Amino acid sequence: MHPVSYYQTLIAEYFSKLSIEKEPRNLYDPIVYILSLGGKRMRPVLTLMAAEIFDTDANQAMAAATAVELFHNFSLIHDDIMDDAPLRRGNETVHEKWDINTGILSGDAMLILAYQYFEQYEPRIFSALARLFSKTALEVCEGQQWDVDFEQRDDVTIPEYLKMIEYKTAVLVGAAMKMGAIVAETTVENADLIYDFGLNLGIAFQLQDDYLDAFGNPLTFGKQVGGDIIENKKTYLYLKALEFANAGTKAELQHLFSIQPVDNSDKIASVKTIFIETGAAKVTQEAIAMYTLKAFETLEKMNISEAKKQELKDFGENLMKRQV
Repeated sequence: MHPVSYYQTLIAEYFSKLSIEKEPRNLYDPIVYILSLGGKRMRPVLTLMAAEIFDTDANQAMAAATAVELFHNFSLIHDDIMDDAPLRRGNETVHEKWDINTGILSGDAMLILAYQYFEQYEPRIFSALARLFSKTALEVCEGQQWDVDFEQRDDVTIPEYLKMIEYKTAVLVGAAMKMGAIVAETTVENADLIYDFGLNLGIAFQLQDDYLDAFGNPLTFGKQVGGDIIENKKTYLYLKALEFANAGTKAELQHLFSIQPVDNSDKIASVKTIFIETGAAKVTQEAIAMYTLKAFETLEKMNISEAKKQELKDFGENLMKRQV
């Protein structure tokens, strides 16, 4: 197993050479465009990494990793349309650069292209990858719908929120790792365990994203700190604050999450104070640590060397120390 930077370089070089010379250009140019914007590309990196964990050259998993990245970016194009977002990774979103209809159609094409990449594998591996991919893609759509539904509800529970982030974010992380295991033709048990490792790490990752959105360093976070507060998003922090707050503080928080002031600085500061004083901030950090530990516990059951277990643990720990 190589350092994460090695897999990032492999992915970056592959996508820098990826060219889709097909007509009509207005269908394929947006696909090339969003893939060129880069990003962390964590999910395809995990596919390559998982293949090498199970003693298979990372390049053999490149087609599966590409499918994962195509699907992820397909979901981003459609999410941006749903959110009416003007920017993605500091650049114009696809629907802003072209139009909404093009964004919808190009996103659909990316989903189909993702399936086509699995065709590079022999039938048995193709079948396993396609089954996992179909299940995961549907779960991501379900998670997105829950996220949309929650915007209109005032009675969202912690279990519901955790299920939403599991489906919207974590299942794709788990699937990305399991695809690498499938390509490597490891045991079913190993493949299921690496999925569970990725799933729990994905939940921890999203909870940490919630936390950093409120308490991250503006210079390193990469997004506007307090964005979830401005948008009145019912995150884990918010739900825990409601759970722990007294009647007066609860009413204040609910009021703050019902307004859209021109200047959000006071609103952000007030909400962050409530998150801290109710203990919601501390409990969120504890939940991040708990899901990270659950991920590490799966490693003990995996039939791989202790050195590889440690490398995966180091990866998880570094991910949880991120400030971006």
